[in-house]
Amino acid sequence: MEKSAKIYIAGHRGMVGSAIHRKLIKEGYENFVLKTSSELDLRNQNAVREFFEKECPEYIFLAAAKVGGIMANNIYRAEFLNDNLLIQNNVIDSAYRTDAKKLMFLGSSCIYPKLAPQPLREESLLTGLLEPTNEPYAIAKIAGIKMCEAYRSQYGCNFISVMPTNLYGPNDNYDLNNSHVLPAMIRKFHTAREENRPFVELWGTGSPLREFLHADDLADACYFLMQNYNEPEFLNIGVGSDVTIKSLAELIMNVTGYEGEIRWNTDKPDGTPRKLMDVSKLHSLGWKHRTELQEGIRMTYQDFLQKIETYAS
Repeated sequence: MEKSAKIYIAGHRGMVGSAIHRKLIKEGYENFVLKTSSELDLRNQNAVREFFEKECPEYIFLAAAKVGGIMANNIYRAEFLNDNLLIQNNVIDSAYRTDAKKLMFLGSSCIYPKLAPQPLREESLLTGLLEPTNEPYAIAKIAGIKMCEAYRSQYGCNFISVMPTNLYGPNDNYDLNNSHVLPAMIRKFHTAREENRPFVELWGTGSPLREFLHADDLADACYFLMQNYNEPEFLNIGVGSDVTIKSLAELIMNVTGYEGEIRWNTDKPDGTPRKLMDVSKLHSLGWKHRTELQEGIRMTYQDFLQKIETYAS
């Protein structure tokens, strides 16, 4: 990407988009076109087309999406499918119509079958049934991958797709009803410590294994791939190692200073047993993560503390 190129980051206020924005600024990019969701509803085809026709961004990072944890994915099934399809369809098609030089579509590790062999290789896509709780979101993301492939095949567009593992970091969502596991735990343990609660209840058994990538590492990978990767196949982005939810809880307990008890509510779902990404293809290109989990959690907890008034119950 030329330093003078016009860059559009869809979802620039979210955890992923804001991390990409910070990374690009650090690398010397200044020519951004950015719109909040209130300024541009990406679900509105006409509005998106008008925006692209007016601004003609050369490089697009498609990081906008309706996202959430197990509870949100399971409750708002129609919205997770419909909204994400609309967002990505409108942006990808408009990028093609205005001759964008390159687009990166960001998906999710939930695209893989629930019982796919571990670690998850890119070749496992569409080889089995999805995890039921987040199936609508996963189907939308799979459609995004296939849309980028189709536009590349039919129109010659340089549209690439990347599938990040579980993410965390600055600007995460700490809402207990709609957040992912790591930020939800940060808030739960912090609140329990502040209120001297004797125990914290967590969902499931604690046995599922999860991989976590810091958002700034993801942004670094996205920048690296936007510069160096132009192939039709999508790529996993992750760290290549995982921890149990129980171990994650203990790490967060330690960082937040909570000294009570953890009680596991085994009536609640665990979700997918394991979601470890095979990142051998990414490593072979020359990129590897830098932020280890404990240090990343410490940094994320500091971000939470800065936002604590927003999340006061």
